[in-house]
Amino acid sequence: MRYEPIQNTLFIKNRDRFTAKMKANTIAILTSNDVKHNNADDVMGFAQNNDLFYLSGIDQEETILLIYPDAYKKEQREILFIKETNEHIKIWDGEKLTKEQATEVSGIKHVEWVQDFEMTLQYMAFEADGFYLGHNEHLKRATKDQETQQDRMIAWCKKKYPLHEYYRAAKITRALRPVKSEEEIALIQQAAAISVASFKRVLKVCKPQVKEYELEAELTYNLTKAGASHHAFQPIVASGKNACALHYNTNDAMCNDGEMILMDFGVCYANYNSDTTRCFPVSGKFSARQKEVYTSVLHCLKEGSSLLKPGITSSDYEAKMANLVETQLIKLGLLDATEVANQDPEKPRYKKYFMHGTAHHIGLDVHDVGLYSRPFEAGMVLTCEPGIYIPEEGIGCRLENDYLLTNDGNINLTAAMPIEIEEIEAIMNTN
Repeated sequence: MRYEPIQNTLFIKNRDRFTAKMKANTIAILTSNDVKHNNADDVMGFAQNNDLFYLSGIDQEETILLIYPDAYKKEQREILFIKETNEHIKIWDGEKLTKEQATEVSGIKHVEWVQDFEMTLQYMAFEADGFYLGHNEHLKRATKDQETQQDRMIAWCKKKYPLHEYYRAAKITRALRPVKSEEEIALIQQAAAISVASFKRVLKVCKPQVKEYELEAELTYNLTKAGASHHAFQPIVASGKNACALHYNTNDAMCNDGEMILMDFGVCYANYNSDTTRCFPVSGKFSARQKEVYTSVLHCLKEGSSLLKPGITSSDYEAKMANLVETQLIKLGLLDATEVANQDPEKPRYKKYFMHGTAHHIGLDVHDVGLYSRPFEAGMVLTCEPGIYIPEEGIGCRLENDYLLTNDGNINLTAAMPIEIEEIEAIMNTN
């Protein structure tokens, strides 16, 4: 693995918290994600099911975790099933985890080969009253039209054991994962530290007539060298008018003198993510108008992030952030104060220039699990990302940091990433 080993005490504690929320005499079954195929014999790579990783630390395909806290036999209360290495796999793909290594990573003493899962479950299933099964529950679910290993496990269990009760494992992990442990916070902080160094590298090489993908390459080089697994998501490197497309990631345009670049990127380290956005001038010097817009967005970030604290709800926070941006849009001459005062509250005028939310959970997923009807709590990690987008001027500006909520407010985990105008210009103009 690229990252330093994580103490298995983290996963042991996570399983303890998970089992405490299970109904009596039930079995939880969580499966790994599929390896996604591309064309011919090529694959897109493997990304672990984050609920499975949260409970086991296993970052390998063809893995199943079984938890049965009320099992009569103690050795059946936690069983990990992993892929068995053979000579063919060793030659073509390299070694897989041994049973001993899987125990060391997860803290689970009972490890079996995955081909023995069905027979092992058979011995236990009829003593249990129900199953907790995993599923990818997310508002922005990317797999809604795809059959996953989780879907196949659900279908198989219901066919094999139709009279058992069925429950959602995701309901439990969604309750647990938003509040991060000290170990998880440290991993997010490491991802953020790699992001900081990567951004500084980009600032030093940016100049007119560089392609957006060349700046993306600098990000990729630095985060790979620093031991990150990969980009947290496909990075956005958007120059000029491209920055007004919120999810632009073609990254193939020329960066021209006089334009500003919006770069939204994240780092995945040990399966935990950072998510940051910065804007900077191609030439190394902000124009007067760019500076005005940037200053307004930075003001919203500073004021808005102070609202991220325990007890506030997402809807209240977003409403206050919208008011901050609206005020700045009037200041920039983009909105008329009188028209805003008389606007239809169902169709606020600010949405022409600011059309997205500004705070989301971050952790194992970039848009991490969690119900936004739940008030914010200490231990949650959230982004703050206000923006102003002016297509007619070819200016799009968004600034984003990651914040750990504490009982006293919050801590900016990305505070070391340059954000003040003077600091950015100084770095860009230093040889």
